[in-house]
Amino acid sequence: MVIESLFYLQYVGAKVVELYQGSLDVEQIFSKWLHEEAASNYGAYIPFVGTIRAEDGIEALSFDIYEPVLEAWFNSWVEKAEKLGAKVKMAHAIGDVPVHTSSYISAVFSPKRRVALELIDEFVEDFKANAPIWKYDVKDGKRIYAEDRSTPMSGSGLLA
Repeated sequence: MVIESLFYLQYVGAKVVELYQGSLDVEQIFSKWLHEEAASNYGAYIPFVGTIRAEDGIEALSFDIYEPVLEAWFNSWVEKAEKLGAKVKMAHAIGDVPVHTSSYISAVFSPKRRVALELIDEFVEDFKANAPIWKYDVKDGKRIYAEDRSTPMSGSGLLA
């Protein structure tokens, strides 16, 4: 299934966060990333895909993103990866994402598999805990803040 979506990049120097309106086209994004890094001589490529599960009667999840803080968070990971000779990439959905489709993709490229395996684990866990993304359940066409599945952000004040 091909899902049409609005795509844009947030450039910060050479660092990129890919944001899409609606569901992510996993195959297209992974293919693009593979082509981008084809000549980079990385020995390991570890992807992670987050898919919306059908549970609690939801028809979709919906996402809001605070882009300036997401960029700063992502850039810190780019720098951490660069120190290890690796590269991180990430794409996320904005707005509604129906069940059984993807809202989040990340990947680590590294010369060595151990670095890639450890970095993707740390990256995904930190993303879940600290990325400035707010999640809503969509039921009967209405967005309902998913407070029970949200993690308060350090220093977010009223947003916590």
